[in-house]
Amino acid sequence: MIFVGGLPFSTDPSSQGSDTLSALMEHPILASVSNSLKAIPVRNFSVKDESAQERATKTKWVYVFQREYATVDPALVDFVGTDEATTCVGLVIRNRKNGITSVAHMDSPDIVDIGLSQMLLLVVDHNLDAELEVHLVGGFEDVSPNFLKSCTRSESDAKLEGYSYPLCAKIFETLCTRQEKFHIQTAFILGHNTRRDSEGNAFPIFNGLAVETSTGSVIPACFDGARCPDEIVRRIRVTASYEDSSWNGKLMDTYDTRTDQFRIASCCWTSQQRRFALTLRHLTDSEILLTCSTSPSAEGPDFVDNLRRQWEYLIKYPDWIETFPLKQPRVFERTSDGEWKRC
Repeated sequence: MIFVGGLPFSTDPSSQGSDTLSALMEHPILASVSNSLKAIPVRNFSVKDESAQERATKTKWVYVFQREYATVDPALVDFVGTDEATTCVGLVIRNRKNGITSVAHMDSPDIVDIGLSQMLLLVVDHNLDAELEVHLVGGFEDVSPNFLKSCTRSESDAKLEGYSYPLCAKIFETLCTRQEKFHIQTAFILGHNTRRDSEGNAFPIFNGLAVETSTGSVIPACFDGARCPDEIVRRIRVTASYEDSSWNGKLMDTYDTRTDQFRIASCCWTSQQRRFALTLRHLTDSEILLTCSTSPSAEGPDFVDNLRRQWEYLIKYPDWIETFPLKQPRVFERTSDGEWKRC
Protein backbone atom coordinates (compact mmCIF):
# COMPACT_ATOMS: atom_id res chain seq x y z
CA MET A 1 0.00 0.00 0.00
CA ILE A 2 1.38 3.41 -0.90
CA PHE A 3 0.67 6.92 0.38
CA VAL A 4 1.52 10.38 -0.97
CA GLY A 5 1.23 13.46 1.20
CA GLY A 6 -0.15 11.34 4.04
CA LEU A 7 -3.10 10.16 1.95
CA PRO A 8 -3.62 6.69 0.43
CA PHE A 9 -2.74 6.63 -3.24
CA SER A 10 -5.55 4.63 -4.78
CA THR A 11 -4.71 2.31 -7.64
CA ASP A 12 -6.76 -0.10 -9.69
CA PRO A 13 -5.81 -3.60 -8.48
CA SER A 14 -5.82 -4.79 -12.10
CA SER A 15 -3.67 -1.93 -13.37
CA GLN A 16 -0.09 -2.32 -14.54
CA GLY A 17 2.82 -0.79 -12.67
CA SER A 18 3.22 1.59 -15.59
CA ASP A 19 -0.22 3.12 -14.86
CA THR A 20 0.73 3.77 -11.23
CA LEU A 21 4.09 5.17 -12.33
CA SER A 22 2.48 7.60 -14.77
CA ALA A 23 0.05 8.85 -12.12
CA LEU A 24 2.80 9.34 -9.54
CA MET A 25 5.02 11.20 -11.97
CA GLU A 26 2.21 13.73 -12.45
CA HIS A 27 1.37 14.05 -8.75
CA PRO A 28 1.76 17.73 -7.75
CA ILE A 29 3.41 16.98 -4.39
CA LEU A 30 6.06 14.71 -5.92
CA ALA A 31 6.61 17.11 -8.81
CA SER A 32 7.21 19.92 -6.30
CA VAL A 33 9.71 17.78 -4.36
CA SER A 34 11.57 17.02 -7.59
CA ASN A 35 11.79 20.71 -8.48
CA SER A 36 13.15 21.49 -5.02
CA LEU A 37 15.74 18.71 -5.25
CA LYS A 38 17.16 20.22 -8.44
CA ALA A 39 18.22 23.29 -6.45
CA ILE A 40 20.28 21.27 -3.95
CA PRO A 41 24.00 21.08 -4.81
CA VAL A 42 25.60 17.67 -5.15
CA ARG A 43 27.55 16.69 -2.05
CA ASN A 44 30.81 14.91 -2.76
CA PHE A 45 31.81 12.38 -0.11
CA SER A 46 35.57 12.03 -0.42
CA VAL A 47 38.51 11.07 1.79
CA LYS A 48 41.24 11.84 -0.72
CA ASP A 49 42.44 15.09 0.82
CA GLU A 50 41.57 14.53 4.46
CA SER A 51 44.04 13.85 7.23
CA ALA A 52 43.49 10.96 9.65
CA GLN A 53 42.40 13.39 12.35
CA GLU A 54 39.84 15.01 10.05
CA ARG A 55 38.43 11.63 9.01
CA ALA A 56 37.98 10.59 12.63
CA THR A 57 35.86 13.63 13.48
CA LYS A 58 33.76 13.72 10.32
CA THR A 59 30.71 11.79 9.23
CA LYS A 60 30.56 8.02 8.86
CA TRP A 61 28.94 6.68 5.74
CA VAL A 62 28.19 3.40 3.98
CA TYR A 63 28.47 3.16 0.19
CA VAL A 64 26.36 0.86 -1.99
CA PHE A 65 27.47 -0.35 -5.43
CA GLN A 66 25.24 -1.45 -8.31
CA ARG A 67 22.96 -4.36 -7.38
CA GLU A 68 23.97 -4.10 -3.72
CA TYR A 69 21.95 -3.03 -0.71
CA ALA A 70 22.79 -2.00 2.83
CA THR A 71 20.59 -1.42 5.88
CA VAL A 72 22.09 0.93 8.45
CA ASP A 73 21.40 2.03 12.03
CA PRO A 74 21.52 5.82 12.61
CA ALA A 75 23.31 5.18 15.91
CA LEU A 76 26.30 3.87 13.93
CA VAL A 77 26.12 5.54 10.51
CA ASP A 78 25.47 9.17 9.55
CA PHE A 79 24.90 8.72 5.81
CA VAL A 80 24.19 5.87 3.42
CA GLY A 81 24.12 6.27 -0.33
CA THR A 82 25.01 5.27 -3.84
CA ASP A 83 25.99 6.87 -7.15
CA GLU A 84 27.06 5.98 -10.72
CA ALA A 85 23.41 5.40 -11.63
CA THR A 86 22.29 6.13 -15.18
CA THR A 87 19.46 3.76 -16.08
CA CYS A 88 19.63 2.27 -12.55
CA VAL A 89 17.63 3.59 -9.59
CA GLY A 90 18.73 4.35 -6.04
CA LEU A 91 15.93 3.18 -3.75
CA VAL A 92 15.62 4.28 -0.11
CA ILE A 93 13.30 2.77 2.53
CA ARG A 94 13.42 4.30 6.02
CA ASN A 95 11.49 3.46 9.17
CA ARG A 96 10.16 6.74 10.56
CA LYS A 97 10.09 5.50 14.14
CA ASN A 98 13.65 4.24 14.61
CA GLY A 99 15.47 5.69 11.60
CA ILE A 100 16.66 2.29 10.32
CA THR A 101 17.41 2.96 6.65
CA SER A 102 17.97 0.64 3.72
CA VAL A 103 19.41 1.75 0.39
CA ALA A 104 19.63 -0.35 -2.77
CA HIS A 105 21.08 0.28 -6.21
CA MET A 106 18.47 -1.42 -8.41
CA ASP A 107 19.62 -2.32 -11.92
CA SER A 108 16.90 -4.65 -13.23
CA PRO A 109 13.18 -5.41 -12.75
CA ASP A 110 14.21 -9.02 -12.11
CA ILE A 111 15.63 -8.22 -8.66
CA VAL A 112 12.83 -5.99 -7.39
CA ASP A 113 10.55 -8.56 -5.73
CA ILE A 114 13.18 -10.42 -3.71
CA GLY A 115 15.28 -7.28 -3.34
CA LEU A 116 12.49 -5.41 -1.59
CA SER A 117 12.01 -8.31 0.80
CA GLN A 118 15.74 -8.23 1.59
CA MET A 119 15.64 -4.48 2.24
CA LEU A 120 12.57 -4.70 4.47
CA LEU A 121 13.81 -7.56 6.63
CA LEU A 122 15.45 -5.29 9.23
CA VAL A 123 13.60 -2.08 8.41
CA VAL A 124 10.17 -3.49 9.21
CA ASP A 125 11.23 -6.11 11.77
CA HIS A 126 7.86 -7.93 11.55
CA ASN A 127 5.88 -4.71 12.18
CA LEU A 128 3.59 -4.35 9.16
CA ASP A 129 2.16 -1.12 10.61
CA ALA A 130 5.55 0.62 10.49
CA GLU A 131 5.48 3.93 8.63
CA LEU A 132 8.04 3.63 5.84
CA GLU A 133 9.42 6.57 3.89
CA VAL A 134 10.41 5.83 0.29
CA HIS A 135 12.70 7.82 -2.00
CA LEU A 136 13.72 7.06 -5.58
CA VAL A 137 16.52 8.90 -7.37
CA GLY A 138 17.95 7.79 -10.71
CA GLY A 139 16.84 6.50 -14.05
CA PHE A 140 16.11 8.93 -16.87
CA GLU A 141 14.32 9.08 -20.20
CA ASP A 142 16.72 6.81 -22.08
CA VAL A 143 13.90 6.39 -24.60
CA SER A 144 11.83 9.32 -25.84
CA PRO A 145 8.47 9.61 -24.02
CA ASN A 146 6.80 10.26 -27.38
CA PHE A 147 8.22 6.99 -28.63
CA LEU A 148 6.84 5.19 -25.60
CA LYS A 149 3.34 6.56 -26.24
CA SER A 150 3.48 5.32 -29.84
CA CYS A 151 4.38 1.75 -28.80
CA THR A 152 1.87 -1.02 -28.43
CA ARG A 153 2.07 -3.11 -25.25
CA SER A 154 3.71 -5.99 -27.12
CA GLU A 155 6.29 -3.66 -28.58
CA SER A 156 7.05 -2.24 -25.15
CA ASP A 157 7.51 -5.74 -23.79
CA ALA A 158 10.15 -6.22 -26.47
CA LYS A 159 12.41 -3.75 -24.61
CA LEU A 160 11.41 -0.73 -26.66
CA GLU A 161 10.85 1.07 -23.36
CA GLY A 162 14.56 1.32 -22.65
CA TYR A 163 15.92 0.32 -19.26
CA SER A 164 14.79 2.98 -16.77
CA TYR A 165 11.05 2.86 -17.40
CA PRO A 166 10.44 -0.89 -16.83
CA LEU A 167 12.55 -0.79 -13.66
CA CYS A 168 10.64 2.16 -12.18
CA ALA A 169 7.29 0.64 -13.13
CA LYS A 170 8.21 -2.66 -11.48
CA ILE A 171 9.28 -0.95 -8.25
CA PHE A 172 5.95 0.85 -7.87
CA GLU A 173 3.96 -2.20 -8.93
CA THR A 174 5.62 -4.22 -6.17
CA LEU A 175 5.20 -1.51 -3.54
CA CYS A 176 1.47 -1.35 -4.30
CA THR A 177 0.98 -5.09 -3.86
CA ARG A 178 2.81 -5.42 -0.54
CA GLN A 179 1.08 -5.09 2.83
CA GLU A 180 3.49 -2.55 4.34
CA LYS A 181 2.68 1.18 4.40
CA PHE A 182 4.97 3.04 2.01
CA HIS A 183 4.98 6.85 2.06
CA ILE A 184 6.42 8.03 -1.26
CA GLN A 185 8.51 11.10 -0.44
CA THR A 186 10.67 11.47 -3.55
CA ALA A 187 10.33 10.20 -7.13
CA PHE A 188 13.20 11.96 -8.87
CA ILE A 189 13.18 9.57 -11.81
CA LEU A 190 12.55 9.47 -15.57
CA GLY A 191 11.36 12.90 -16.83
CA HIS A 192 12.11 14.64 -13.53
CA ASN A 193 15.73 13.40 -13.71
CA THR A 194 16.36 14.17 -17.38
CA ARG A 195 18.26 17.00 -19.02
CA ARG A 196 18.95 17.38 -22.73
CA ASP A 197 21.80 18.94 -24.64
CA SER A 198 21.48 21.20 -27.66
CA GLU A 199 21.09 18.17 -29.91
CA GLY A 200 18.31 16.64 -27.83
CA ASN A 201 20.42 13.88 -26.27
CA ALA A 202 19.15 12.84 -22.82
CA PHE A 203 21.26 12.63 -19.65
CA PRO A 204 20.41 12.10 -15.97
CA ILE A 205 20.51 15.26 -13.83
CA PHE A 206 21.68 13.35 -10.76
CA ASN A 207 23.50 10.01 -10.65
CA GLY A 208 23.48 9.45 -6.90
CA LEU A 209 21.95 10.12 -3.53
CA ALA A 210 22.78 10.09 0.15
CA VAL A 211 20.40 9.77 3.09
CA GLU A 212 21.11 11.52 6.39
CA THR A 213 20.02 8.74 8.71
CA SER A 214 19.16 10.95 11.70
CA THR A 215 16.69 13.10 9.78
CA GLY A 216 15.79 11.04 6.71
CA SER A 217 16.63 13.90 4.37
CA VAL A 218 17.85 12.94 0.90
CA ILE A 219 20.44 14.92 -1.05
CA PRO A 220 22.13 14.48 -4.44
CA ALA A 221 25.52 12.89 -3.87
CA CYS A 222 28.74 11.70 -5.43
CA PHE A 223 31.20 9.34 -3.75
CA ASP A 224 34.28 9.93 -5.89
CA GLY A 225 37.23 8.52 -3.95
CA ALA A 226 34.95 7.10 -1.24
CA ARG A 227 33.55 3.94 -2.85
CA CYS A 228 35.08 1.60 -0.33
CA PRO A 229 35.96 -0.86 1.00
CA ASP A 230 37.02 -3.50 -1.54
CA GLU A 231 35.95 -1.50 -4.58
CA ILE A 232 37.28 -3.72 -7.37
CA VAL A 233 36.01 -7.00 -5.93
CA ARG A 234 32.58 -5.53 -5.36
CA ARG A 235 32.45 -4.21 -8.92
CA ILE A 236 33.43 -7.62 -10.29
CA ARG A 237 30.67 -9.31 -8.27
CA VAL A 238 28.05 -7.31 -10.17
CA THR A 239 28.98 -8.90 -13.49
CA ALA A 240 29.84 -12.30 -12.02
CA SER A 241 26.49 -12.50 -10.23
CA TYR A 242 24.68 -12.91 -13.55
CA GLU A 243 26.44 -16.26 -14.03
CA ASP A 244 26.13 -17.29 -10.36
CA SER A 245 22.73 -18.91 -9.85
CA SER A 246 22.89 -18.38 -6.08
CA TRP A 247 22.26 -14.67 -6.72
CA ASN A 248 19.32 -15.06 -9.13
CA GLY A 249 16.75 -12.37 -8.39
CA LYS A 250 18.62 -11.09 -5.34
CA LEU A 251 20.41 -7.96 -4.28
CA MET A 252 23.97 -8.59 -3.13
CA ASP A 253 24.92 -8.70 0.55
CA THR A 254 27.47 -6.10 1.62
CA TYR A 255 27.03 -4.82 5.13
CA ASP A 256 26.29 -6.06 8.65
CA THR A 257 23.85 -3.63 10.25
CA ARG A 258 24.47 -4.64 13.85
CA THR A 259 28.29 -4.56 13.84
CA ASP A 260 28.93 -1.74 11.33
CA GLN A 261 31.14 -4.09 9.31
CA PHE A 262 31.23 -4.84 5.62
CA ARG A 263 30.70 -8.56 5.08
CA ILE A 264 31.06 -9.04 1.35
CA ALA A 265 29.51 -12.40 0.63
CA SER A 266 31.32 -14.71 -1.78
CA CYS A 267 30.51 -14.78 -5.45
CA CYS A 268 32.10 -17.08 -8.03
CA TRP A 269 33.17 -16.18 -11.54
CA THR A 270 33.93 -18.49 -14.41
CA SER A 271 36.79 -18.79 -16.87
CA GLN A 272 34.49 -17.10 -19.36
CA GLN A 273 34.78 -13.89 -17.35
CA ARG A 274 38.55 -13.99 -17.78
CA ARG A 275 38.21 -14.64 -21.51
CA PHE A 276 35.92 -11.62 -21.79
CA ALA A 277 38.46 -9.55 -19.86
CA LEU A 278 41.30 -10.61 -22.17
CA THR A 279 39.22 -9.63 -25.20
CA LEU A 280 37.57 -6.45 -23.98
CA ARG A 281 40.70 -4.81 -22.59
CA HIS A 282 41.97 -4.36 -26.16
CA LEU A 283 38.93 -2.34 -27.24
CA THR A 284 39.04 1.44 -27.55
CA ASP A 285 37.28 3.57 -24.95
CA SER A 286 34.36 4.27 -27.29
CA GLU A 287 34.03 0.58 -28.15
CA ILE A 288 33.95 -0.30 -24.44
CA LEU A 289 31.19 2.22 -23.84
CA LEU A 290 29.09 0.84 -26.68
CA THR A 291 29.69 -2.76 -25.60
CA CYS A 292 29.36 -2.50 -21.84
CA SER A 293 26.94 0.33 -21.03
CA THR A 294 23.15 0.60 -21.21
CA SER A 295 23.60 4.36 -21.75
CA PRO A 296 27.00 5.01 -23.40
CA SER A 297 26.61 8.77 -23.74
CA ALA A 298 25.56 9.25 -20.11
CA GLU A 299 28.34 7.43 -18.25
CA GLY A 300 30.75 9.18 -15.93
CA PRO A 301 34.33 10.01 -16.95
CA ASP A 302 35.81 7.10 -14.99
CA PHE A 303 33.46 4.40 -16.33
CA VAL A 304 35.95 2.91 -18.79
CA ASP A 305 38.87 3.11 -16.35
CA ASN A 306 36.85 1.26 -13.71
CA LEU A 307 36.10 -1.54 -16.18
CA ARG A 308 39.74 -1.84 -17.18
CA ARG A 309 40.75 -2.18 -13.53
CA GLN A 310 38.20 -4.99 -13.08
CA TRP A 311 39.50 -6.84 -16.12
CA GLU A 312 43.08 -6.60 -14.90
CA TYR A 313 42.01 -8.15 -11.59
CA LEU A 314 40.20 -11.01 -13.34
CA ILE A 315 43.25 -11.70 -15.48
CA LYS A 316 45.49 -11.71 -12.40
CA TYR A 317 43.07 -13.77 -10.24
CA PRO A 318 41.08 -16.00 -12.62
CA ASP A 319 40.05 -18.40 -9.84
CA TRP A 320 37.45 -16.79 -7.59
CA ILE A 321 38.43 -19.03 -4.68
CA GLU A 322 41.63 -16.98 -4.33
CA THR A 323 39.45 -13.99 -3.52
CA PHE A 324 36.96 -15.90 -1.35
CA PRO A 325 38.88 -18.80 0.29
CA LEU A 326 36.50 -21.49 1.57
CA LYS A 327 33.64 -19.33 0.23
CA GLN A 328 33.98 -17.09 3.27
CA PRO A 329 32.95 -13.40 3.10
CA ARG A 330 35.55 -10.65 2.98
CA VAL A 331 35.10 -8.75 6.25
CA PHE A 332 36.10 -5.13 6.86
CA GLU A 333 35.75 -3.10 10.05
CA ARG A 334 35.81 0.65 10.51
CA THR A 335 38.96 1.97 12.19
CA SER A 336 39.23 4.88 14.61
CA ASP A 337 40.34 7.23 11.83
CA GLY A 338 37.37 6.36 9.61
CA GLU A 339 39.20 4.03 7.23
CA TRP A 340 38.21 0.40 6.54
CA LYS A 341 40.53 -2.44 7.57
CA ARG A 342 40.18 -6.04 6.47
CA CYS A 343 39.71 -8.40 9.39
